[in-house]
Amino acid sequence: MISRRTVLLLTLAIASASGAFPALARSGAGPVRTLDTDNDGTVDLAEAKKAASAVFDRLDRDHDGTLDKRELAGRLSAKELDAADPDHDGTLTKNEYLAVVERRFNAANPDSDVTLDAKELSSAAGKALLRLLR
Repeated sequence: MISRRTVLLLTLAIASASGAFPALARSGAGPVRTLDTDNDGTVDLAEAKKAASAVFDRLDRDHDGTLDKRELAGRLSAKELDAADPDHDGTLTKNEYLAVVERRFNAANPDSDVTLDAKELSSAAGKALLRLLR
């Protein structure tokens, strides 16, 4: 016997997939909704950098203007940190962090349309970007 909850969930899934809820479909996946400050259904580079800047400030617990390996908390591998650290001091300034965000944004945007949609954010490159924005 199918529960009422299962029927409700199936009904909602079918209705959403068929376009019965256009506002829900337009809003995209969770990451798009949380990063999309202009509510256009996509994330542009400015929105990604704004989120990354806030993340940087939150992670910089010692308020020295840089993030070290410990503060990055697994967002970048040792190899990625080394590649993103042009002065090889073992830390990233906010500008260096934002440069990594921009490179990952561009990698997640294969159609080069200057925005990322839910599908692009769910790709491997999009997930790599999201690790820096949370």
